[in-house]
Amino acid sequence: MSGFLGIFSKKKDSFAPTDKKLSGSEAQAVSGKKSSANAQQTFAKKRKRGHKHSQATARKNQSRLPDWNIAQFNVEPEIGKQRFHDFELPTGLMRAIYELGFKYCTPIQGEVLGSTLAGRDAIGKAQTGTGKTAAFLISSIKQLIDISPPSTRYLGEPRTVIIAPTRELALQIGKDAEQLTRYLPLNVITVVGGMDYEKQCKRLESGYVDILVATPGRLLDYCQRGDLHLDLVETLVIDEADRMLDMGFIPQVRRIIRIVPRPGDRQTLLFSATFTDDVLRLGEQWTWEPVKVEIEPDSIATDTVEQKIYIVTQAQKYRLLVNLITKKQLERVIVFTNRRDQTRKLTEKLQKAGIKADQISGEVPQNKRLRTLENFRSGRIKVLVATDVAGRGIHIDGISHVINYHLPEDPDDYIHRIGRTGRAGTQGISISFACEDDAFLIPDLEELLGSKLNTKYPPEELLV
Repeated sequence: MSGFLGIFSKKKDSFAPTDKKLSGSEAQAVSGKKSSANAQQTFAKKRKRGHKHSQATARKNQSRLPDWNIAQFNVEPEIGKQRFHDFELPTGLMRAIYELGFKYCTPIQGEVLGSTLAGRDAIGKAQTGTGKTAAFLISSIKQLIDISPPSTRYLGEPRTVIIAPTRELALQIGKDAEQLTRYLPLNVITVVGGMDYEKQCKRLESGYVDILVATPGRLLDYCQRGDLHLDLVETLVIDEADRMLDMGFIPQVRRIIRIVPRPGDRQTLLFSATFTDDVLRLGEQWTWEPVKVEIEPDSIATDTVEQKIYIVTQAQKYRLLVNLITKKQLERVIVFTNRRDQTRKLTEKLQKAGIKADQISGEVPQNKRLRTLENFRSGRIKVLVATDVAGRGIHIDGISHVINYHLPEDPDDYIHRIGRTGRAGTQGISISFACEDDAFLIPDLEELLGSKLNTKYPPEELLV
């Protein structure tokens, strides 16, 4: 990682405003149709504003620290477990970890942090719910605190960039990053497609960007317009690389890779739920002598989720779903479908039946999706109907049931679906409906799980 550290051994003069020329796109982004001289003047003013904002944030966050001491975070050593204490993390980060209730590292955290905190690149394989988000966030945050930023900084130059395939996942990562940096002088900004472009742009102009979380398309939009510059990126995180492949985002990710510092001059952390040949090939191209970490769960489907499959006809599915929700008095349930039109039609039928339900899918505007998730989190709606793409980034505590209204065509999606319940050690229930159209998918699920599924006919009272 000598190249990575070498970024900061450059002469300070190399970052001075007089040495950095604005391109035409940069000048246009800063001052519209103004002259190049006025554009540079405007850019300097924005930089000054960002400086004030960052200093104020630092003072605000650091002022909270004196009333807390690491001695309050007492975690006894246990054989076979790693503590966060073992990694010499900043006090502000340790306080955030303490308040989040973390004590011991999960397997992926323990394996990854040992290498990434030393500056190594990493390619990690881990299922959802294993703590991989905290693993790459903690590593990135410590690097940002340990390595001083350039003496002169520009707005729109993030030091850490995290790319996620879906808006919901990016927003969740951004929220987690804000929680972990609450006592540190670091600024976290999230930019995603489907949300107000100018509002997000104003956030980029409000201060220096330490951690940027983004979806690939929106990140490239800001780069092309000159609102973001990725030439000083120290850490690049690519999350859910397999989903990036499935959704066709790899060409966009390649363009991002070309405008960040080269491997060896940046740290790269790539995570994927599966290690296909394509994922591994991309990982080798984008990293520099990476450590590979594979965390195989004790069982592919968590032991905290009770799994059932009801054999029904297509005509019986809706009545069975309504009776499950009403007669079992379910309070927080996610219902998965395979297509957007199925999600929309099923939600409309549930609403007409008097059930507090709403939907998230690719056709729902992002602002409405966020409101829907917040309503679901707060209990204002009981049933969330979702597609796999929209449901991938849902991390909400207290989901008691996941119902697969349609069996997923990709067995891996089944794992991600039922992973929405039974989180943080709580018990959850997964119920799948199998009819004449999709029952043939059951053997593939059982092969992936390595065991037979509990397949039976539903009770008669749930079909009335």
